[in-house]
Amino acid sequence: MSRSTQLASLLACFALLLASCGTSKTTQVTLPKVQGNNAYNRYIEQYAGIALENQKSYGVPASITLAQGLLESGAGQSRLATGANNHFGIKCHRSWRGSRTFHNDDRPNECFRAYDRVEDSFKDHGQFLQQPRYRSLQRLDPTDYKGWARGLQHAGYATDRGYANKLIKIIEDYQLYLIDEGNTSRRYQYAQKSAPKREAQKKPRPELPTTSAGERVGYFSYGLLYILAGEDDSLSAIARDLGMSERKLTEYNDLPAGYPLEKGDIIYLEPKHKRATPPHFEHRIQVGESIHRIAQTYGIQLKSLYQLNNLTPEYLPMEGDILRLR
Repeated sequence: MSRSTQLASLLACFALLLASCGTSKTTQVTLPKVQGNNAYNRYIEQYAGIALENQKSYGVPASITLAQGLLESGAGQSRLATGANNHFGIKCHRSWRGSRTFHNDDRPNECFRAYDRVEDSFKDHGQFLQQPRYRSLQRLDPTDYKGWARGLQHAGYATDRGYANKLIKIIEDYQLYLIDEGNTSRRYQYAQKSAPKREAQKKPRPELPTTSAGERVGYFSYGLLYILAGEDDSLSAIARDLGMSERKLTEYNDLPAGYPLEKGDIIYLEPKHKRATPPHFEHRIQVGESIHRIAQTYGIQLKSLYQLNNLTPEYLPMEGDILRLR
């Protein structure tokens, strides 16, 4: 039996089980275990020093530089990064006199800057943010990564309306704010030893249950089949192992392609609901929670959660705000 057939069988079996047990019960199923990679941490360790030097030279927080590099280049693995050393998706524009490469982006065959070395891309990124359109950001404290993230989105660095939220999530998930403080040693210890996150930043996640070699535990609740990401897991590895499309996984979980996973992250294997199942009617936002995390917790499509609350992707959650779930 193929992996895709196995997955389809699991979904069918769980649908029958749900009908007999109800939606409030969480059921477990054994699924194959996968090995992922740690590309984001490797990228951070490799370029943290350059980002910190850029902070000193250009005033751009190292955390912002690294988060943009990670997001724009897929941790240095995108075609633009590997083929042209362009880690920040900077297009040619009229003033550019250097090498060029062409890729499809917002429009077909757009012109992007090409560099001889990755270091040149980082330096050009710092210089690029000295333009008048970004000048207001220079008045911010270098440790104000949230202000910088919002400012970059407001200034139109990217067309993605959720760009600020994505940068902030990367910075907080990987404690990049420590690098802004020049504390690369603490950041290194975190990466090596999985040190605890900043207090009250996130709710604790359930531990991934231990299973025999080659297996992982899957779950079925809210009428949805999902798994919890393991250590160094990735969407591509999960998709490959289960015979699924990585594109479908990114759609089901409202994530950009190549986004890094943390141990315990909920990964749905089918489309989420447009509304939460009863008795979940509202949610009070806690310190450090993101809209995406709330959507994953209740199995709701991110777009639907925004619509239910008349919000846009630019919204940044505030402690105490109450969100409608249905």
